[in-house]
Amino acid sequence: MKRFYADGKSLFAYKMTAPTILILIVMTIYPIIFTVGYSFTDYNYLKGDKAFCGLSNYAALFSNAYFRQSVINTIVFTIIAVALEVLLGLLLALFVNGLGWGRKIVRTLILLPYLLPAVTVALIWRMMLSPNYGIVTQVFTAIGLPVYNWFYDVKTAFGSILLIDVWQNVPFAFLLVYAQLQTVPEDQYQAASIDGAGALQRFRHITLPNIGNGLALCAMLRTIDTFRLFEKVNILTGGGPANSTSTITQFMYTYGIKTMKFGFASACAIVMTILVLVLSGIYIKKAMK
Repeated sequence: MKRFYADGKSLFAYKMTAPTILILIVMTIYPIIFTVGYSFTDYNYLKGDKAFCGLSNYAALFSNAYFRQSVINTIVFTIIAVALEVLLGLLLALFVNGLGWGRKIVRTLILLPYLLPAVTVALIWRMMLSPNYGIVTQVFTAIGLPVYNWFYDVKTAFGSILLIDVWQNVPFAFLLVYAQLQTVPEDQYQAASIDGAGALQRFRHITLPNIGNGLALCAMLRTIDTFRLFEKVNILTGGGPANSTSTITQFMYTYGIKTMKFGFASACAIVMTILVLVLSGIYIKKAMK
């Protein structure tokens, strides 16, 4: 009877998870196999050809100077953005966690930028940083500072998009770290205070060890998401000026999707996926130590 119950219970579990597994297969595994297969062909949607071309798409990718620059831009952008977002999210979480009155109000206000779609954020900042009528330009002019064409100047385009991405995604890091802070045992702080430990010592020896895995998870999730950066770049700069803001996804769209060279775009997508898996694997390995 117990064996029958166990088998029946297992069968029920399989039936309940089957729809989810089916959706994952259709929406994730099949597209990956589909993309890998196309990356070894010269498939052009306009011509309709699907001839096998081996590694020629990958060879063309790595011999393309714009692609190499896009990879460098993406990696540099991801490292700087994730580091700033996790650091600022941690500082905000510590600040809000230490508040008494008004904690809920401040917490809600901090989360507002993250609730906006990326396209909306890009359009808002494009208006604010407009060299003609933007409020930032007007403020700079009023106080005598130089005015830049923020998204079309090599000196400022990369930094402007970085600033916008950090502004929007710091709340996400804040939310994860703040939730992790709620799991730190209060009795550890009390014991440390009794022993005479200062705020910095409590942070170093109690807070950080308890939220370390949360910080690693936050960094991993932000790395995966930042690597897919597209909307802001496409709307604000289109990858320019001089390819200084081009990312892998922007390159894929410009040189693959827009030209209907799906085989070439598929190879680009596979390379991006491998890079994301490598970086994510590093975070996971560190988090599991």
